[in-house]
Amino acid sequence: MKETLDNLSIGQIQLLQAEKGYRYSLDPILLARFVNVRKSRQIVDLGSGCGILPILLARLSDATALIGIELQAGLADRAARNVGLNSLQHRVDILQGDVRNIKAIVPGNSTDLVVSNPPYRQLKSGRIAPNDERAIARHELSGGLADFVGAASWLLKNSGNFSVIYLAERLPELLAAMMSVGLEPKRLRMVHPRKNKEAKMVLLEGRKGGQPGMRVEAPLYVYTDIAGGRNYTAEILQMYETGSG
Repeated sequence: MKETLDNLSIGQIQLLQAEKGYRYSLDPILLARFVNVRKSRQIVDLGSGCGILPILLARLSDATALIGIELQAGLADRAARNVGLNSLQHRVDILQGDVRNIKAIVPGNSTDLVVSNPPYRQLKSGRIAPNDERAIARHELSGGLADFVGAASWLLKNSGNFSVIYLAERLPELLAAMMSVGLEPKRLRMVHPRKNKEAKMVLLEGRKGGQPGMRVEAPLYVYTDIAGGRNYTAEILQMYETGSG
């Protein structure tokens, strides 16, 4: 599969991506800037794609062990090459595996922070991408929301955090899934395309064994209100700047 080499200003990251397969969007940038990584030594990313999230979090934190778990062999190989391309082999490992089989991949109660940008779409919603790489990344063809949330609960130490970006329309389902496996929702931020538009995405943090009580943060707007334009807001532009945000 033909690849492109793309540059990301955060931490001067370089990423190989499939020219016509799965390519990362704004979502991992939003999630990387949302998570609280200050006390995390081990971080696991569920559904790692090209490896962008563990690579980003390696640049933005002092975590010593970052693990990306990716089902698709081609994507896992590309993610591993991206780790090497950014000279992060000593901190980041990419494992090919299925989140539905998490107990055979990473020990339970071992992780401080789990992150995920999981497939959003149920099998009966949206057009299925003809390219398998994109289809599996976007639709629940090989594991649904409950599988990802369950894997996060298995991995986390008590008081560890799970942070996820997901569709706003499926927020009730996400909240219910997390609470069913002992992940108490603690922090929520709605992501709107622009002001006066309904939220399309949510950023949510849950804590394993946490006490009830969730903080709803100020909304995040992606684009400015300039007529006819798709210019990022100042907050989004700041997320792309080098260094912690």
